Amino acid sequence: MSITFDIDPNGLGLATIDMPGRAMNVLNPDLTGPFEAIVSRLEKEPEIKGLIITSAKPTFIVGADIDQLAKLTTAEETFRLCEDLKAMMRRVEKCGKPVVAALNGTALGGGLELALACHARIALNDPKLKIGLPEVKLGLLPGGGGTQRLPRMIGIQKAFELITQGTELSAAKAKDLGIVNDLAETRDELLAKARAWCLANPKAEQPWDKKGFRFPGGDSKSPGVVQMLAIAPSMANAKAHGNYPALTHIMSSIFEGGLLDFDAACQVESRFFAACVTSQVSKNIINTLWYQLNAIKKGQSRPKDLAQSKVKKVGILGAGMMGAGIAYVSAKVGIDVVLLDTSQENADKGKAYSQGLLDKAVARGKSTVEKRDQLLARIQTTTSYDDLKGCDLVIEAVFEDRGIKAKCTQSTEAVIAKDAVFASNTSTLPITGLATASERPANFIGLHFFSPVDKMPLVEIIVGDKTSDETLARGFDYVLQIGKTPIVVNDSRGFYTSRVFATYVMEGLAMLGEGVHPRSIEVAGLKAGMPMPPLALQDEVSLSLSLHIGAQTKRDLEAEGKTLPEHPGNAVLTVVGEQQGRIGKKAGKGFYDYNGKEKSLWPELTNLFPTKAEQPTQQELVDRLMFIQANEAARCYEENVVRSVADTNIGSIFGWGFAPHQGGALQFINAMGAQRFVERSRELAQRYGDRFAPAAIVVKQAQEGGSFKDE
Repeated sequence: MSITFDIDPNGLGLATIDMPGRAMNVLNPDLTGPFEAIVSRLEKEPEIKGLIITSAKPTFIVGADIDQLAKLTTAEETFRLCEDLKAMMRRVEKCGKPVVAALNGTALGGGLELALACHARIALNDPKLKIGLPEVKLGLLPGGGGTQRLPRMIGIQKAFELITQGTELSAAKAKDLGIVNDLAETRDELLAKARAWCLANPKAEQPWDKKGFRFPGGDSKSPGVVQMLAIAPSMANAKAHGNYPALTHIMSSIFEGGLLDFDAACQVESRFFAACVTSQVSKNIINTLWYQLNAIKKGQSRPKDLAQSKVKKVGILGAGMMGAGIAYVSAKVGIDVVLLDTSQENADKGKAYSQGLLDKAVARGKSTVEKRDQLLARIQTTTSYDDLKGCDLVIEAVFEDRGIKAKCTQSTEAVIAKDAVFASNTSTLPITGLATASERPANFIGLHFFSPVDKMPLVEIIVGDKTSDETLARGFDYVLQIGKTPIVVNDSRGFYTSRVFATYVMEGLAMLGEGVHPRSIEVAGLKAGMPMPPLALQDEVSLSLSLHIGAQTKRDLEAEGKTLPEHPGNAVLTVVGEQQGRIGKKAGKGFYDYNGKEKSLWPELTNLFPTKAEQPTQQELVDRLMFIQANEAARCYEENVVRSVADTNIGSIFGWGFAPHQGGALQFINAMGAQRFVERSRELAQRYGDRFAPAAIVVKQAQEGGSFKDE
């Protein structure tokens, strides 16, 4: 059974949720069926004086069952499911007896909504416990009454912020806001306080069911709330650019609910919930950021039947931004770190990066001086390769130069154990080529981190021609150990993320060269759903680095008897970066002028690249930026550069920020349909060049009715 039910001598029922075969409890018929039976007993049996709901698992309930939601196909079916759940919750509220949620662990989404339907909530004061309504992160809204109960409990403005942002609160913060009534330090105290509350409130009812109820801070008609709601949509869309319908539906549900009685308001919420569930955006996000991401984290791309491993000591070569960031995330999870650079001053500067992050955490109350000092003690700075002895993994994060990397490899292998793994953090240089400097290429792998390492969630693992499965498994385990998401790709120039990322930036440069106004280019990037527009992003990467990589690639291809295909963006890069000496944000000047935190497009751009009288539509620009990326991702999949659809989609979102609402580069094609994608690609190719010609794999899908999916 999903729930055990006991009645104590005071007549108080204790419903303990423990769904069999699951690590965490979720709201689905396996749980709601038995719970409904308990609610019926509560209503009908006078000897039951009240009810306490808790969990036998470390968490309370972590939300609705996504598998159940993913199977819903019609708005009608979704609306009915929603209404049935809420009907049961209303029975809890109106049973005339006290019902308390004893939150022994995290309560999210539908789990918190069930708790909000109880007359009181008492939570364990555990730093791991989280409370929130994060549905917006999956393109949904709380459909179990969350958009109606929370505003009536803590006020429209506070509830609005929490629900639109999907904020997860600590138990203490939830108590401060009035979501939780009381805190307990132990499970015994938690249940004791829940019982005491029931006995002290024998005829409990919800505030909104009492005569004369008023919203804290006013309903949707009150002047203060009207003012907030008037500017809220523009503030929300300043970041979302209209790409996330759930945001609009949440705002509408809260606003309309604030004009109605509670039951009518809940029905309005069900309608908006149905609109979310059946939207393409929600389907995209759930498919990729739920199913595919979970498959990756469970080891879909990891070689099977190899023992799990843990890194105890890691060596990092190069204490620049990358090396310093890798040192921090490694030490943070308890790994001993040796941070090596050419001078002690540089190595110490790399360690100071961790100190800076930790000092901020201490100042904000998120860490302690003791924890900071313990972490810093794990990072040893040095200039001597001898200090790498005992490292089971060494990561090279030096400048993108083959000669320097080769020397680092050889100096390291002279001192580390024969079975230690050597990884390069290169973003573009093929791993197989770099491994020629190694005496043990089977132990050589690429671990491509993204900057800033402490914030970016992805690591791209690159497998060279001679990289062994054991090395891949160890690299994969290390990435999970430091709390990052690993994708596995095969070796090629630019690998996957750098190769496709470049198409986005270069397309923006090509547009500028054609005479498209730079502001239009940047707005199109944001409207497409990218976190940064292309010209600003090129400044972040630095024009000098792109020019260096371009020159290195050209030399490499010439050595192979090949020529580098000419891209119209290269001329723009050369003019601005080389001829004008504007190398990007780090120099305070690139496509933008930088003045502290302020930046503005360089006015001279429209003189260097005169703006055409007739400008393309915004949709045309958005299509160019999206299609060029999706098409290149499809080619990477076709060429077996990426090994799975999940790795391709997650890599695109986590690696360079491909519009999350599209569900990743291949899901963009799936959602549109291969036939439509091919037709539009051919239109773009006719206007702007062969780089838009659809990948052969998508042309085949269009002919056969196929799509991208992992077998």
